[in-house]
Amino acid sequence: MPGLLLGDEFPNFEADTTIGRIKFHDFLGSSWGILFSHPKDFTPVCTTELARAAKLSEEFKKRDVKMIALSIDSVEDHRNWSKDVMAVSGAAETPLPYPIIADDKRELSVKLGMLDPDERDKAGMPLTARCVFVIGPDKKLKLSILYPATTGRNFDELLRVIDSLQLTAQKKVATPVDWKPGDKVMVIPTLSEAEASALFPNGVTTKEVPSGKSYLRYTQP
Repeated sequence: MPGLLLGDEFPNFEADTTIGRIKFHDFLGSSWGILFSHPKDFTPVCTTELARAAKLSEEFKKRDVKMIALSIDSVEDHRNWSKDVMAVSGAAETPLPYPIIADDKRELSVKLGMLDPDERDKAGMPLTARCVFVIGPDKKLKLSILYPATTGRNFDELLRVIDSLQLTAQKKVATPVDWKPGDKVMVIPTLSEAEASALFPNGVTTKEVPSGKSYLRYTQP
């Protein structure tokens, strides 16, 4: 995404939201954060995504992840739309458990490279793509995913990714394909055999490959 790379400090923007005006870094505090953008209020795919996110809000909270959404409509529209979202989530009359940023002038969407040039509203204005940004407690960008407006996201996968990010931030490991919590992880290549043995008391197993190189090293975190 233009101008924002992994490891960059995430912009400390100010914005109006459904919980009032926020300064982003103050909103995050010392927590992790996930910001997910949406093309427009009162649209079908966005509504299913926000409803799923609402259902999973306790799972994000368990991981100390602050959730915040963004859409290119007003705070008033967001508040009205939230009622539809919670009804779809099966929890009508319950407040949306996370705020939505009002970006009706598209200023933040432009700043963060969120606009989808192929999807436009009735007035011909570009819609926001389905971006996901995961921000660490150090306020740096840890992950970004960009979906077109026509493809809904998998929020269970976002939780899995956050589990991986949080684990690998604490331990010198990497998570292999299709990893999920509880599975074995891989020892990073820069660790020597002696260092790996010292760091991982559960032991390290090495998978043999035709090259004879010992780079597929597994351990239980």
